[in-house]
Amino acid sequence: MTTRLLLFLLVTTACAQAHSSVYMCSQPNGVREYRNTGDVKGCKKLDLDEISMIPSPPSSPAPQQTRGNNSGDGFPRVDSIIQKRRDQDRMQILLEEVRNEEEKLTGLKKEYQNGEPERLGSERNYAKYLERVASLKEDVLRTEKNIEALKREIGNLK
Repeated sequence: MTTRLLLFLLVTTACAQAHSSVYMCSQPNGVREYRNTGDVKGCKKLDLDEISMIPSPPSSPAPQQTRGNNSGDGFPRVDSIIQKRRDQDRMQILLEEVRNEEEKLTGLKKEYQNGEPERLGSERNYAKYLERVASLKEDVLRTEKNIEALKREIGNLK
């Protein structure tokens, strides 16, 4: 009985707070401030519509990925056939990414020409040329690191 009474008081207090008044107060510098009390000079009570409270739906457990294969720790298990198929798909994606990065690296090295690329007509200023060379060098290094990381990831799959 005590818990019901406590719950009732809690709900009525929350409802009373939800229906409290809101006041808009204007500061001398023109800034507006919204308050729940009108005790400051220059405050006007606002007529607002009632707030409707809708309870959230009950939470449901996450759907299982397979036919009820559950490990003891609550994580869903995936059938070995499905996992092998996923690993094969992942391997194909990684191999294609390596191939794309290697093509990109070939093009970058061709343009970079061991740190002495041809000057473009728009690079009359030598500083612009040096800036482009540095950018090309960074691109080459970044692409090489990407290839290394992809190959490490492929090695982890095998």
